[in-house]
Amino acid sequence: MADLTMWLEATGALAGAGGVGYAKVRAPRVYWGMVGLPMAWGRFSFSYKNTMDVCGLTVQPSGLRAFMSRRIARSEVQPVAPKIRRVRGTSTGLRVTLRLPAGLEPADIAAASERLRHAWGVHAVHVRATKPGYVELRMTGFDLLKRVQMPKKAAPHGLVVPVAIRDDGSVYERNYREIPQALTLGANQSGKSMYQRNLIKGLAQLPVALVGIDCKRGVEQNRYAPRLSALATNPDDAASLIDVLVAEMEDRFDLLAKHGVSDLWELPEDLRPAPIVVLVDEIAELFLISSKKDEERRERIVTGLIRLAQLSRAVGLYLEICGQRFGSELGKGATMLRAQLTGRVVHRVNDKQTAEMGLNDVAPESVPVACTIPADRPGQAVAADASGGWGRIRTPLTTVDETVAVCREFAHLAPDLPALEPFRPAPAPVPASKIPPMPTTAPAIG
Repeated sequence: MADLTMWLEATGALAGAGGVGYAKVRAPRVYWGMVGLPMAWGRFSFSYKNTMDVCGLTVQPSGLRAFMSRRIARSEVQPVAPKIRRVRGTSTGLRVTLRLPAGLEPADIAAASERLRHAWGVHAVHVRATKPGYVELRMTGFDLLKRVQMPKKAAPHGLVVPVAIRDDGSVYERNYREIPQALTLGANQSGKSMYQRNLIKGLAQLPVALVGIDCKRGVEQNRYAPRLSALATNPDDAASLIDVLVAEMEDRFDLLAKHGVSDLWELPEDLRPAPIVVLVDEIAELFLISSKKDEERRERIVTGLIRLAQLSRAVGLYLEICGQRFGSELGKGATMLRAQLTGRVVHRVNDKQTAEMGLNDVAPESVPVACTIPADRPGQAVAADASGGWGRIRTPLTTVDETVAVCREFAHLAPDLPALEPFRPAPAPVPASKIPPMPTTAPAIG
């Protein structure tokens, strides 16, 4: 009987260990909540002061504090570490709010983040300044970009679209009120189309006009026709559509001047035109020409895009430009247009120069990170903006059918804009894979 009990206990222990190991690989959130979080919290609590000391994140106490320690407490004067104000566990990591002593700045904590990661046994430590004198340590217990899972509460609202997950566990949102124009770069199979697909899925649920420019005969964007207010599928149509958008922008400026305001959002709701988001699938197709007779068309397109990028934010017209490369080799006006695009998202690239085109002028330190994105991580990218901040993101896997279904469901949200009516796309054809097969034999008669 004793042998049987021992055998059952051993079997139970092995099964439990196997379950923990399985959860660590296949269900990292479950493993983190059950095992990782208590262990990391314990290591942090017991080793905090020593870790801060050996990492050089302490300062000498003030004269008054040193005097009080020597004369009243009769103890040795100890260096002062940042004070812990709050510790909070999450489903993906641990968040700690620190009060910095005089002499330390957030950059000092950020420079030691790699050492802190190893000391506390977590996957990564991210430092974010919350207000003067305070920083938040965002520790992640596992690689959040390996298997992306968007929070259920992340939903489009206003002009904000949740697109991806950051490596610190927060949601990367495309906020058109804050960053009106953006550029997305990436090589083939890098996840650039997946990023745009998630963006369209979110925008389709908002009361905005979606304008597509897809010079690959519309093979990418024609599927979203039920939700598009306009679509151009070749450079000639794109030139005409951009002219219409410039005219629409000028009409909206006249409207603002008439009511004495300087921004679309200052107008009363009943007078406010619907925002317009222009989605350019491959910017190079609008710049490149095959003969001299195409130069005039190219000049029209480039001039129109530059005018839109410079002026259209105030009238609620936003640009979302994608491409594989976007440099001076595209021709006159390329770098001028790129300089107007505040938001930058760079997926895996084929060369360092492409990463520099997208990131070097806003966040130079992020260029090496963009150059080391592995090929087996489609959808992973570096997101940056003109403020100098940047971070790793990855979009969740979203199928074409899911996005098409959302576009059809919210087709009624497409606003009525008469100027864009000539470019309204026809319903997309049914894919061949969804057409029922023809009968191979004739039906019997009689």
